[in-house]
Formats: sequence, structure tokens, C-alpha cells
Amino acid sequence: MDRFLSSSINRIDSKGRVSVPAHFRTVLQKRGFSELYALRALDVPALDVGGLDLLDRYEARIGEEDPFLQTADDMSFFCHGDGAFLKIDREGRIQVSDFLREHTGIDADVAFVGRGHFFQMWEPGRLRSYGAEVRARLLKLRQSAAEKRSSGDRE
Repeated sequence: MDRFLSSSINRIDSKGRVSVPAHFRTVLQKRGFSELYALRALDVPALDVGGLDLLDRYEARIGEEDPFLQTADDMSFFCHGDGAFLKIDREGRIQVSDFLREHTGIDADVAFVGRGHFFQMWEPGRLRSYGAEVRARLLKLRQSAAEKRSSGDRE
């Protein structure tokens, strides 16, 4: 399997490092990634983390934009200026830098969340709150769809 799935919480050690979950490291090894690309998520206090393929996807999208328009410039600022490379040591740990902490609020623990082709790093309390919001939105969507189907059956 070469997808980032599931979630786990790991503690930051006394040297400011956190272990990437073993099942995530397996995916990284299968893909041949020795360093990670991290980007501050636009809409949530999390980091989107992946290999160079994540950066490649953003750059491909920038390449579709007119280089003379503000959108291309904004997108470049976002993915190049607001991103960083994270080194993974031999034990599968990364340094929890100010770059990670400032946007996420991470302090003592890091929540890792699989997102398929990439994963996210969160402060665990913020992740719990966000997870509750996601489930509430999806439940509302499901209920709305069920109501539409049932009202359509009556007509």
C-alpha cells in the first residue's frame, strides 16, 4: 500500500524531534522520499506534508495560470514562499521547527493524519475539533440527501 491512511499521535522528544508514524515511513520508503515537502494549509491550522510529488502538483497548477496575472504570483508565493523541506533522520524523525509550530499550535504532541497522497500534521486538540466539524458537515449532507430522496419518492 502506498497511501497515507489512518492517524496517530506522537510525542515530541526532549531534542524537539517527532517520529513519523511507522506506517507513514513505509509509504515514504516505497516512494523513495528522503526528505519531505511541507506547506501550511490554507484553511486549517495544519501542515500538508508529502514528497516532491506534492510540490510538483502545485507547480503544475501554477504552470496552468497566466504568469502575468496575480493568481500565478499568489500561488507561487503560497507554495514556494510558505513551504519548507523537512529532513527525516535515520530513525524516521523530523525536527519540529518554528515553521511547524507557528501555523499549527503544536506544542508537546503531533497528530499525523493520512490524506491519501500526502499527510497532515496537527496539534491534537485542534484535530479533534476539526474532525468533529467534518463529521457534522458530512452528517448534515447525508441527512439532506436522504430528505431529497424521500421527498422525491412522494411526488
